[in-house]
Parts: sequence; C-alpha cells; structure tokens
Amino acid sequence: MSGVWGNKLKLSIFGESHGKGIGVVISGLPAGVMIDFDEVRREMKRRAPGQDNISTPRVEGDNFEVLSGILDDFTTGTPVCAIILNTNTISKDYSEMKIKFRPGHADFTASVKYNGFNDYRGGGHFSGRITAPLVFAGAVAKQVIASISPNVKIGAHILSIKNISDDSFDMSALSPEVLTSLIGKPFPVLNDFQGKEMRSVIEKASSSKDSVGGVIECGITGLKAGLGDPFFDSVESTLAHLLFSIPAVKGVEFGKGFEITKMNGSETNDEFYYENIANNITSIKTYTNNNGGINGGITNGMPIIFKVAIKPTASIGIEQKTVDSSTGSNCSIEVKGRHDPCIVHRAVPVVEAVAAIGLLDLML
Repeated sequence: MSGVWGNKLKLSIFGESHGKGIGVVISGLPAGVMIDFDEVRREMKRRAPGQDNISTPRVEGDNFEVLSGILDDFTTGTPVCAIILNTNTISKDYSEMKIKFRPGHADFTASVKYNGFNDYRGGGHFSGRITAPLVFAGAVAKQVIASISPNVKIGAHILSIKNISDDSFDMSALSPEVLTSLIGKPFPVLNDFQGKEMRSVIEKASSSKDSVGGVIECGITGLKAGLGDPFFDSVESTLAHLLFSIPAVKGVEFGKGFEITKMNGSETNDEFYYENIANNITSIKTYTNNNGGINGGITNGMPIIFKVAIKPTASIGIEQKTVDSSTGSNCSIEVKGRHDPCIVHRAVPVVEAVAAIGLLDLML
C-alpha cells in the first residue's frame, strides 16, 4: 500500500476509520515558519463530520495532537507528525460487510488486494475519514506558502449538486477576496439561493436513503508565471495526482476542461497583453483564461482554475444486489451505519488542502 506522496515535500498518512486514530507525517517543511494552530483548527472544523443534518451523524471533533516537528509554534525542520484520535465508532454496524461487499465501495477490491485481511470497519483506510489528516497537512501547507509568497490565495466552492448549479468563478478576473469570503461559509457557494436549492436536493436524497454527488470548483490566485516542472511534475499532473487520491473523486479538469474540445483554437487560445501595474512596472496577462492559468504544465500568472467531480456516497440504505463471499451466493444488502447523503460540501476544504500540498511541493 502506498501511503507516501511527494518530492521535495513528502506526506505519509496512516490509520483507519474505526482504528484508534488517524494521522500524517510531513517531511521537508522549512524550519522557522510560525504555524497558527487556531487557523489549523478552523480548517479542520470545515471538514469535520456531524455538524448539520446533511452530514453523517457521526460526531468527531477532529482534535489533533502534534507529536513532533514543532517547537513554540515554529517548524523545526524535522518531520511534523500529527495524530487525530477516533472517539465515536460503532463498528458492529459493519460486521456483515466483511462478507457482503457494498456496491460502489472498496470492500470487494480491498478484500481481493489484501487477501481478506483489510480493515473493513467504516471502510478502513479507504474511508473519507482519512482526509482529515490531509486537511491538517493542507492547513500547514497554506501557512508555509504564505510565508514564501504572501499573495497566493486558495479557495473553492460547490459548483453543483446533482443538477443544481452555483455561479462559476470569473476565470480571467478571479479576486482573492472572493476566495477568502468562501472559507467562512458552512455551505460554500457564491449564490446563496442556489445553495438552499442544493441543500434541499441533499435532504431529499437523505430522506429516501439515497445519496447525491456534485462538482467542486477551486481557484488559486497570486501565483507568478513559471511554476511547474514538465513533464511529470507539471502543475496539472502534480495536482491531479493528489486530487484523484481523494476518495470519491471521479474527474478533474483544468480551465475549460472537456468543454474546450467543442471550441476552435482561435477561441481557446488565451491572447496576451501587457498590464501596467504601477510606476511603469508591467505584467503579462491574458484576456481569457480557457487554459486555467497553465500552459505547458507551467503557471502563466493567471488564476489557476480547476474542477473536481465527486460521486454520490456509495453507502446508502436502499436495498442493493451484492454477493455473500462466505457462501459463494448472490444476495442483497441494506447498508447500516452513519453515512453522508452527500460529501461534496465536506470535500471542499479537502480539495483546497491537496491543492496547497501540491503547490508547496512545486514551490520548494
């Protein structure tokens, strides 16, 4: 199992959903960066479960303990290790899932891969719970990025839930203030009326013992041109690698993404111009941003814009067909336990976190 990621910055995540705890080790952080742990806690709370009626009722405070790498709130240059204890598990709800595989979940593939020794309780290491350490690492990464390049801002919103859509980012003129305003919202959307409609769709799915998915749009402003190392450490390949590591992510697109295939080159090419900033200092910009701020795997100075598709939660209460591996027979299953009818709103800070982790690795 590969629990390690990174080049200059290396991450190692560990733990299972119903184990004693989960956590992360971060290697490669520069020494002497002050970490505001109140800000880290705010980031953790954005992802934490059990905060409203459209999330799992499993209540976890996601309180973390830093075991190494920090002294008097400053990074020491040695690996930072943080652990989050699991405090609210009901493992008996998952007893039959050792032999009856949930459709759409990793129960079957994990059982095959690890010869039946995988921890199936709550999805084990395949649970969305393991994204909590990623949010911790991302919160730290955001602050290290700010120490290197203070103008960089990362923010995301729910672009859609099922067939209800929010307003999109202004791709060529995205402001850092817009990104900052989203961070304080428990249900981060640009259009609050559409947000209420989205919540209604989630509540309806929940009452029917079903689930829904959606799309998250993320923006990064303040990056100078020239970041990224093609081919294999390009901005897109670095971010996509991390984004596809988030459970339930089924699609990633940059800029216009798949829509760009319906356009002519004369429409998709982002034409350049000089922008006068002040005192005869100029900067090269583009009139449009169809390529999402990246050319040839390298940032071009425009906002980075990408979208992430999140599938509906696999664990649902509706009766579904499956197999009983203990008897070798076909059967059905009604998933018990505490599950999110939609994970999109809780995945927003996770997407931001892995974006920060990927960017920091490229910056270092």
